[in-house]
Amino acid sequence: MAANPYQKYKQTSILSAPREQILLMLYEGAIKFTKLAIQAAEQKKVAERGSNIMRAYDIILELQVSLDHKVGGEIAAQLDQLYTYVLDQYTKANISGEIDPLRNSLKVIENLFDGWKVAVEKYKKEIDEKGGAA
Repeated sequence: MAANPYQKYKQTSILSAPREQILLMLYEGAIKFTKLAIQAAEQKKVAERGSNIMRAYDIILELQVSLDHKVGGEIAAQLDQLYTYVLDQYTKANISGEIDPLRNSLKVIENLFDGWKVAVEKYKKEIDEKGGAA
Protein backbone atom coordinates (compact mmCIF):
# COMPACT_ATOMS: atom_id res chain seq x y z
CA MET A 1 0.00 0.00 0.00
CA ALA A 2 1.46 3.36 -1.08
CA ALA A 3 2.05 5.97 1.58
CA ASN A 4 -0.37 8.87 1.66
CA PRO A 5 1.48 11.93 0.25
CA TYR A 6 0.44 14.03 3.25
CA GLN A 7 1.73 11.40 5.68
CA LYS A 8 5.00 11.21 3.75
CA TYR A 9 5.34 15.02 3.85
CA LYS A 10 4.53 15.07 7.56
CA GLN A 11 7.10 12.35 8.31
CA THR A 12 9.76 14.17 6.27
CA SER A 13 9.01 17.47 8.00
CA ILE A 14 9.35 15.83 11.41
CA LEU A 15 12.57 14.03 10.52
CA SER A 16 14.14 17.22 9.16
CA ALA A 17 12.88 19.53 11.93
CA PRO A 18 15.33 21.03 14.43
CA ARG A 19 15.17 19.61 17.97
CA GLU A 20 13.44 22.68 19.39
CA GLN A 21 10.70 22.41 16.73
CA ILE A 22 10.20 18.72 17.57
CA LEU A 23 9.81 19.68 21.23
CA LEU A 24 7.03 22.13 20.34
CA MET A 25 5.39 19.52 18.08
CA LEU A 26 5.36 17.04 20.96
CA TYR A 27 3.68 19.57 23.24
CA GLU A 28 1.15 20.39 20.51
CA GLY A 29 0.38 16.68 20.20
CA ALA A 30 -0.07 16.26 23.96
CA ILE A 31 -2.38 19.29 24.03
CA LYS A 32 -4.40 17.98 21.09
CA PHE A 33 -4.84 14.48 22.56
CA THR A 34 -5.66 15.85 26.01
CA LYS A 35 -8.37 18.06 24.51
CA LEU A 36 -9.73 15.09 22.55
CA ALA A 37 -9.74 13.02 25.76
CA ILE A 38 -11.69 15.78 27.55
CA GLN A 39 -14.19 15.92 24.70
CA ALA A 40 -14.57 12.12 24.70
CA ALA A 41 -14.99 12.08 28.50
CA GLU A 42 -17.71 14.74 28.25
CA GLN A 43 -19.48 12.60 25.66
CA LYS A 44 -19.05 9.44 27.78
CA LYS A 45 -17.00 7.77 25.01
CA VAL A 46 -14.85 5.57 27.24
CA ALA A 47 -12.71 3.86 24.58
CA GLU A 48 -12.00 7.13 22.77
CA ARG A 49 -11.15 8.83 26.07
CA GLY A 50 -8.75 6.04 26.97
CA SER A 51 -7.10 6.02 23.56
CA ASN A 52 -6.46 9.77 23.61
CA ILE A 53 -5.23 9.71 27.20
CA MET A 54 -2.72 7.00 26.27
CA ARG A 55 -1.48 8.97 23.26
CA ALA A 56 -0.97 12.08 25.40
CA TYR A 57 0.56 9.93 28.17
CA ASP A 58 3.09 8.45 25.74
CA ILE A 59 4.14 11.91 24.55
CA ILE A 60 4.64 13.24 28.08
CA LEU A 61 6.49 10.06 29.07
CA GLU A 62 8.81 10.54 26.07
CA LEU A 63 9.46 14.13 27.14
CA GLN A 64 10.19 12.93 30.67
CA VAL A 65 12.61 10.18 29.72
CA SER A 66 14.46 12.51 27.35
CA LEU A 67 15.32 14.95 30.14
CA ASP A 68 19.06 15.39 30.61
CA HIS A 69 19.48 15.94 34.34
CA LYS A 70 23.24 16.53 34.05
CA VAL A 71 22.80 19.42 31.61
CA GLY A 72 19.37 20.63 32.77
CA GLY A 73 20.05 20.64 36.50
CA GLU A 74 17.27 22.24 38.54
CA ILE A 75 15.11 22.97 35.47
CA ALA A 76 15.22 19.31 34.43
CA ALA A 77 14.28 18.29 37.98
CA GLN A 78 11.31 20.68 37.98
CA LEU A 79 10.17 19.48 34.55
CA ASP A 80 10.47 15.90 35.78
CA GLN A 81 8.14 16.70 38.70
CA LEU A 82 5.64 18.42 36.39
CA TYR A 83 5.69 15.50 33.95
CA THR A 84 5.17 13.06 36.83
CA TYR A 85 2.19 15.13 37.99
CA VAL A 86 0.69 15.17 34.48
CA LEU A 87 1.19 11.41 34.08
CA ASP A 88 -0.47 10.82 37.46
CA GLN A 89 -3.40 12.99 36.38
CA TYR A 90 -3.76 11.02 33.14
CA THR A 91 -3.77 7.76 35.09
CA LYS A 92 -6.37 9.11 37.51
CA ALA A 93 -8.58 10.30 34.63
CA ASN A 94 -8.25 7.02 32.79
CA ILE A 95 -9.19 4.95 35.84
CA SER A 96 -11.94 7.18 37.23
CA GLY A 97 -13.37 8.73 34.08
CA GLU A 98 -13.17 12.14 35.77
CA ILE A 99 -12.55 15.17 33.58
CA ASP A 100 -10.85 17.46 36.12
CA PRO A 101 -7.53 15.57 36.07
CA LEU A 102 -7.45 16.03 32.29
CA ARG A 103 -8.13 19.74 32.67
CA ASN A 104 -5.34 19.95 35.27
CA SER A 105 -2.97 18.22 32.85
CA LEU A 106 -3.99 20.51 30.01
CA LYS A 107 -3.22 23.63 32.07
CA VAL A 108 0.27 22.38 32.91
CA ILE A 109 1.04 21.31 29.34
CA GLU A 110 -0.25 24.56 27.83
CA ASN A 111 1.82 26.62 30.29
CA LEU A 112 4.92 24.59 29.48
CA PHE A 113 4.23 24.88 25.75
CA ASP A 114 3.85 28.66 26.01
CA GLY A 115 7.12 28.92 27.94
CA TRP A 116 9.03 26.74 25.48
CA LYS A 117 7.55 28.63 22.54
CA VAL A 118 8.91 31.92 23.90
CA ALA A 119 12.28 30.32 24.63
CA VAL A 120 12.53 28.83 21.13
CA GLU A 121 11.61 32.15 19.50
CA LYS A 122 14.26 33.92 21.61
CA TYR A 123 16.82 31.25 20.70
CA LYS A 124 16.06 31.54 16.98
CA LYS A 125 16.33 35.33 17.16
CA GLU A 126 19.73 35.09 18.87
CA ILE A 127 20.96 32.61 16.23
CA ASP A 128 19.72 34.87 13.41
CA GLU A 129 21.43 37.90 14.96
CA LYS A 130 24.71 35.97 15.09
CA GLY A 131 24.35 35.15 11.40
CA GLY A 132 23.75 31.44 11.86
CA ALA A 133 20.89 29.31 10.69
CA ALA A 134 18.26 28.23 13.21
